[in-house]
Amino acid sequence: MIVLRRAEERGHADHGWLLSYHTFSFADYYDPQYVGYGNLRVINEDRVAPAHGFGKHSHRDMEILSYVLAGELQHKDSMGNGSVLRPGDVQRMSAGTGVEHSESNPSTEHPLHFLQIWIIPDRTGLPPGYEEKHFDEAQKRGRLLLIGTPDGREDTVRIHQDVLLYAGIFDGGDHATYHLERGRRAYLQVALGSVEVNAQHLGAGDGAMIDDPEIRFERGQSAEVLLFDLA
Repeated sequence: MIVLRRAEERGHADHGWLLSYHTFSFADYYDPQYVGYGNLRVINEDRVAPAHGFGKHSHRDMEILSYVLAGELQHKDSMGNGSVLRPGDVQRMSAGTGVEHSESNPSTEHPLHFLQIWIIPDRTGLPPGYEEKHFDEAQKRGRLLLIGTPDGREDTVRIHQDVLLYAGIFDGGDHATYHLERGRRAYLQVALGSVEVNAQHLGAGDGAMIDDPEIRFERGQSAEVLLFDLA
């Protein structure tokens, strides 16, 4: 079964410098039907105006992933990490016992477009941690590339939870099939473009909750997707 979460159904916040769409309940947006999906707690699609950003703020007991779609994301945190992320970069920050960080668009000309993802960790009180990896477009084209795992295998970012995170790019005749193991479910987020998934058309910003054992991707039009395989 597939349950669609259309882009226009998401929560929305317009702060002028920030346009944000919330797949699940977040900040002032609350929908009791969408407070998360398994251990997947937040998927925010954020567009940040040039030379603006989120000032220093704190988190704890959460796995926070950033996936850059366009522009640059500047990160600084209380662990001493500082970097600028670009398309293809994936950042994982384990907030654990507590961390402060800031996120901003360092460009004075170009907007930033990225996904911020929160996953509830498998235990509280973890030491804070940070990691980033780059995954080329060519690695993701026409397939689902594993980019996040509980143990960091295959040069993925390590997520402290039983989740497998994949990224894929599909266009034209590209196609792929993913097999879900019994007892698991998936959440799909279309970040860019459009694609057919099990004969359902999904566009940019659309999501889907899936428990079909087979997930088929085809007829993509410049589509970039994230697939979460969840316990």
